[in-house]
Amino acid sequence: MDRRAVYGPRDGTVLSQQSQHRSDEILDGDIDEVLQAKRADGKFWKNLREQDLPIRVQQILHQIGFYGVYSCGRIQYDCHLITALVERWRFETHFFHFRVGEATITLQDVQVIWGLPIDGEPVSGTDLERTSVQWQEYCMQYIGFAPEEGALKGSRLQVKAIIHHISRVHITPDTPHLTVVQDIVAARNYSWGSAVLAFLYRELCNASEKGKVAIGGALQLVQIWAWSRIIPLCPGLGAPRVHMGPHQIDNNRALPGAPYGAMWNCEHTFTRTVRTTVQVIRDILDEMQYDQLWRSICPLIFYAIVEMHHPERVLRQFGMMQNIPDQPDTRDMSLHKITRSNRTGTDWVLQHILYITRWQRRYDTVIERQLISNRRDTDRGYWEWYNNITRHFVSSSTDRRVESGYQPGDAPMLPIVTQQVNTLQTLFQSKSVDVEGYRQLVAQLEHEVQIIAEAIKHQPQQTATPSDSAPTTSHRQRRSSSQMSIGSVERGDIGVDIAGPSTAYTPQDYYVPQPPQDYYVPQPS
Repeated sequence: MDRRAVYGPRDGTVLSQQSQHRSDEILDGDIDEVLQAKRADGKFWKNLREQDLPIRVQQILHQIGFYGVYSCGRIQYDCHLITALVERWRFETHFFHFRVGEATITLQDVQVIWGLPIDGEPVSGTDLERTSVQWQEYCMQYIGFAPEEGALKGSRLQVKAIIHHISRVHITPDTPHLTVVQDIVAARNYSWGSAVLAFLYRELCNASEKGKVAIGGALQLVQIWAWSRIIPLCPGLGAPRVHMGPHQIDNNRALPGAPYGAMWNCEHTFTRTVRTTVQVIRDILDEMQYDQLWRSICPLIFYAIVEMHHPERVLRQFGMMQNIPDQPDTRDMSLHKITRSNRTGTDWVLQHILYITRWQRRYDTVIERQLISNRRDTDRGYWEWYNNITRHFVSSSTDRRVESGYQPGDAPMLPIVTQQVNTLQTLFQSKSVDVEGYRQLVAQLEHEVQIIAEAIKHQPQQTATPSDSAPTTSHRQRRSSSQMSIGSVERGDIGVDIAGPSTAYTPQDYYVPQPPQDYYVPQPS
């Protein structure tokens, strides 16, 4: 069997590094390898829950742009879900490659989910060489305590040192170190959202390479993004653990409501959706069928890290017509090799001056395209191009399913098809056509729908015929996936759609909570 012809890419001009990608390892038999999440914030959030954060501290967080992150809190990672997404992340383009098209986490997602500021100066500077004593003095000056020498590694401070300090200090409005923190409000002048996204892109790129076993970065963003946009992955949600509305301090002062991401900080139920099995999530992704700055083609900068933001490749996420994008610039891929290791004294502003200059012109590169009502509409030739350049399948099974028509068996679309057919039949029975010339056409359509309804009624559970065009799940995966369902059609689960509208973040045909209409969520123009 020709792997390239079946799995893709058939044309390697875009996904040119497929031989180095972790999806190739799956075909070699390493199908159960789940990435470990690099995370050290458990005690930090536990301490915040046990000790109410004073209003003054919350106001400071709001002033510098981090109040949204605090409001969202901490959610448990689903490493199986994250692994399945990483298997479709491409370091050549900074996009997830699904069968229905490219998709990615954009500046829009960072701002809406976490409320982080995305406009402002790039987060960059010079990695100065200081002694441990000088770093301790620096920490005392800027964050109010001097960590032990073992907690410092160059310019990096271990999170556990901060947790240890907070656990020993009872924060009140008169806590001394709140008065010595310098230039705290000036932090709002920086684009923290683009820095977070740059670091996340770099982690996704690194983890998508063969042999990698762990991933870091803002994985909470990845998880909420996937839950929001891919119906079969969305868990049932309980009541939010945090207050979503504005917090009134007194008659004259109030803190804004929590951003969209806070709605996912709740109890999750998985009785009607997928949980913690990378093989099943892989199969679901394999079976998928069809602020101005959000759309800016610009570099994302965080000191040594520079990663490119390419919304022009996912215009359907913004409700715009998708065309065939330009070839990725191979020079951008060389940026992956630049790190801060052993680069003490490097002035990263000077090192990346060309990219910082491009960031300063970020509003000059905002993409404008024709708005569309059907988010699956694309320019002529797009799908032929995409089918040739993408990696279609990740699952390792060599038997393939037919790609056209209704997918029987495990594909959980039968209840949805049945409901739509019943709706059409009801429509035919309740409407009369009086215009001459249309009666025969409507009668023929009604007859065809009746044939489909009868075929569905007698549809066997497994009728798929293996072929060489689409993957078939293994027996173990089939048994696992048969125990889950997308959910009832009462929720509006009409299909899987990675595209989003141009003015509202949450598409109407996703079963997710509506984002709060408050300080953080952009309003339709």
